Amino acid sequence: MAQLILDGVVKHFGKIEALRGIDFEVQDGEFFVILGPSAAGKTTTLRAIAGLEKLDSGRIVFDGVDMAGIPVQQRGIAMVFQSFALYPHLTTEQNLAYPLREQKMARRDIKLRVQEIAEMLGITHTLTRKPASLSGGEQQRLAIGRAIIRQPELLLLDEPLTNLDAKLRHDMRAEFKRLHRELGMTMIYATPDQLEALSMGERVGVIIDGKIVQIDTPADLYDAPYDRDVARLVGDPPMNLIPGTVRRNGGGPSLELPFLHVPEADLRNSLAPFEAGTELIFGVHPQDLKLATNGETEASFDAEIAITEPQGDITILDLKAASEVLQMVVPEAEGALHGAGEEIRVRFNPRDGRLFLKDSGVLVV
Repeated sequence: MAQLILDGVVKHFGKIEALRGIDFEVQDGEFFVILGPSAAGKTTTLRAIAGLEKLDSGRIVFDGVDMAGIPVQQRGIAMVFQSFALYPHLTTEQNLAYPLREQKMARRDIKLRVQEIAEMLGITHTLTRKPASLSGGEQQRLAIGRAIIRQPELLLLDEPLTNLDAKLRHDMRAEFKRLHRELGMTMIYATPDQLEALSMGERVGVIIDGKIVQIDTPADLYDAPYDRDVARLVGDPPMNLIPGTVRRNGGGPSLELPFLHVPEADLRNSLAPFEAGTELIFGVHPQDLKLATNGETEASFDAEIAITEPQGDITILDLKAASEVLQMVVPEAEGALHGAGEEIRVRFNPRDGRLFLKDSGVLVV
């Protein structure tokens, strides 16, 4: 079983602590995604796994073997870089064959393996061409092919879609999922893009400031982010985070939002642990806000449309509600009926929301 374990991995660059005790496990055959903002430690984590960075402390264990001291070439690990890192003076065929020639594989076997990988990735028509004459998608497929042609047990992918346009990114997401299904290979994919993470990963590890803060399935990550930072990373648009204050009066405990009082009975969480005056954060996804009509019993509030952002099948409405700026998502047909400056009534079910502690930002469970 090619299981990967990172245990307390620490890496410094001078006085900068790039990795602050990274802990996670990746199971054999899993597609695991590392999601985080720029400079969070994603690339450093992958480079440490590959053996390109020496650890200051901690362990990396792959397939039951501690990787300390194991040369890069002997780890059974391949990596696809953000820049593709292709040899510009070699043809597609030569780029694919290069790792096999380094292994001293027989020429006939190299030719068969190159043809097999080229057919799998749909780049047989480029075998005689050099990278400069390939499209972005073809270059990406070539980089993947060169990484998997040696049949590694673990494939590391460092933001591989960053340099592609939106259409190609969509196509390559599907390509990666197909390759994972067909090859059964363990893959670790690093990205700052929550759409890539949620659509591709079987599990997602969120890294912030060199620390893994949450590992979960895409659905659980979206529904119950560990803290405000994760909530800001996940979802498109991200969760609305609204300041709230606990109130206790004759009518029972409630959460006072800038534009609405929400009784405790309507919330997912009890307010019993919090004293009157405690400040919390109420999070609600833009998709959970709806346009209100007469006769509905859900919580509702007045808002002004500041901006409309048509997205094709949906429209994002940027709203002003009291002192808060919110976003909501509506079907395109509904969005087309409304414009900037218009007053609307917005409804939502408070049980769809999540509470976070104001000081630490951690989710209330």
